[in-house]
Amino acid sequence: MFSKTPTGRASKGSVSIINSHERLQLRFRYQSKRYYISTGLADTPANRKLAELKASEIEKDILCERLDLTLEKYQPQSVLSTITPITPIRKSQPQLDELWNKYREFKKPQVSPSTYAKDFSKHRNHIAKLPTRSLDEASAIRDHLLSNLTPDAAKRCLTQLKACCNWAMEEGLIDTNPFAAMKIKVPKGTLEEQDINPFSKEERNLIIRTFASDRHYRHYTNYVRFLFFTGCRPSEAVGLKWKHVTNSVIQFRETVVVSENGLVMKEGLKTQIKRDFPINSEVQAILDEMKSEEDSFESLVFTSPKGKFIDHHNFANRAWKSIIGKCNIPYRKSYQTRHTFISLCVEAHINSTAIGRWTGTSAKMIDNHYGATNFTNLRPPELS
Repeated sequence: MFSKTPTGRASKGSVSIINSHERLQLRFRYQSKRYYISTGLADTPANRKLAELKASEIEKDILCERLDLTLEKYQPQSVLSTITPITPIRKSQPQLDELWNKYREFKKPQVSPSTYAKDFSKHRNHIAKLPTRSLDEASAIRDHLLSNLTPDAAKRCLTQLKACCNWAMEEGLIDTNPFAAMKIKVPKGTLEEQDINPFSKEERNLIIRTFASDRHYRHYTNYVRFLFFTGCRPSEAVGLKWKHVTNSVIQFRETVVVSENGLVMKEGLKTQIKRDFPINSEVQAILDEMKSEEDSFESLVFTSPKGKFIDHHNFANRAWKSIIGKCNIPYRKSYQTRHTFISLCVEAHINSTAIGRWTGTSAKMIDNHYGATNFTNLRPPELS
């Protein structure tokens, strides 16, 4: 009952006897809550012995996991009829932004630099704009996300708030997760991987020709060709080095991602550790045009005009938008280069498992989302 930890605090499960307004009071913690029991007894040596016996009884019940949470069992009979039952003192609730900052630091060594720099900072900014950060107003927080973000962004943020509060519960920082039962439904087709609106072969070829003839952005021609003819993700193309190009396959092993310190190289791919892509004549022609005698095994295959990492975000907002505008075709994001490759493979009746292995997605995903996506290229069969 009186044991102390090295810090001088009472050990777990121990009950302290304190003097409160000249009356003896029992104090202890159980399941992260603090409890007080007023004995009504004056602070005398004899009453202290009675309090010690009651404290010992409580400690035994805690150890045996049979504590009476109503506390009636531990009230002295002489004061049961006059003392109002004591309820646990509620811990002050931390604010959502406080929890998020602690959660970010906990997750930092566990996530990729790009996830930490982009996603965690993005959610921190969303939290900063909330009308309230009180966990007691979780519904107002959810409604604000829905009113001010796209459904997909609101769902992503809410999912992270749930994860944050689950972690906070495990750490004993809060008692319940106010977001646990909340859900946000997202219309199908809003995710980038599922927003499939590929270019036709003619549109693809026009885009490549327009890049090649543009005096400002012709440097990116082979980069765009490579995206169209491999279906790889931009981060995979930007991270490709010559040491990963063999006579028969391209070995995707690294990606370039956004971190707190800018663009950095990261081992592994978005959904897998590595992937090999067979080199055909079209891809070989691109590589032959890119290779120079100055390139070493560690050299990047595709670089910015200044020889650094291609910042695909800037590329998409400047070069890609400019060229698509010049082509006078309906605007689609640069990620549609990937969807174009997969869709054309599907139209060519390539096995979906093979396509999935080439592009790092599942055969189910291809069958569900890429079947006959480019309807303008298809014609009904002659049925007569």
